[in-house]
Amino acid sequence: MSTQSSNILRGLKALSGPFPTWDTQSLPENPTELFLDWMKLAIEMKVKEPHAMTISTVDSDGFPDARVLIIKEAKDDSFYFATGLESQKGQHIQHNPKVALTFYWPELGRQIRIRGVAEDMGLEAGAIDLRRRSPIARAVAMTEHQSQPLASEEELERSIAIQEQKIDQDPDIVTPNWRLFAVHAQQIEFWQADTDRKHTRYQYLLHDGQWTHQQLWP
Repeated sequence: MSTQSSNILRGLKALSGPFPTWDTQSLPENPTELFLDWMKLAIEMKVKEPHAMTISTVDSDGFPDARVLIIKEAKDDSFYFATGLESQKGQHIQHNPKVALTFYWPELGRQIRIRGVAEDMGLEAGAIDLRRRSPIARAVAMTEHQSQPLASEEELERSIAIQEQKIDQDPDIVTPNWRLFAVHAQQIEFWQADTDRKHTRYQYLLHDGQWTHQQLWP
């Protein structure tokens, strides 16, 4: 069985292209500008959910963890996402705010890797983000049991119904545990795939408030 599975995996194609060209002769000084340019192209090329990213955190025992969620905004070298403080990633960040974000768009053969420090933007920013969510998504967030064991589907539905009723009674109600985080980038890498595996990689590094960039080996 293991040999058969290995043959299946090795038979899958990867990075078959074609991919867009990348003019590296005129790289912007600020990586956020390049990030937004790549994001705009991903949207124009109809990449499915281009704003989905993997966020990696580390728990109190030093084990890394990763999951996919949606970026909310990118500005001033910071990248924003929202989560509950009681969630696993919320707890990890409170213990160690150093995180990594990864975007991958296989249709374009492009990857963006971001390393930085996550900052809790406070109660009001979290409240604003929560109120912008759809009613059902808001109700789920307000159950405040993310990542915890679930006894039954009935328990989930009952808890969501209670929160929906609270929202109906008070449209402005929020939970103080919902927060917006800004990841202040310190290192950003842009990766363009090549069908022959001669990938193009440029890494931006932040030193004393100034960005520099350098090319990396594939």
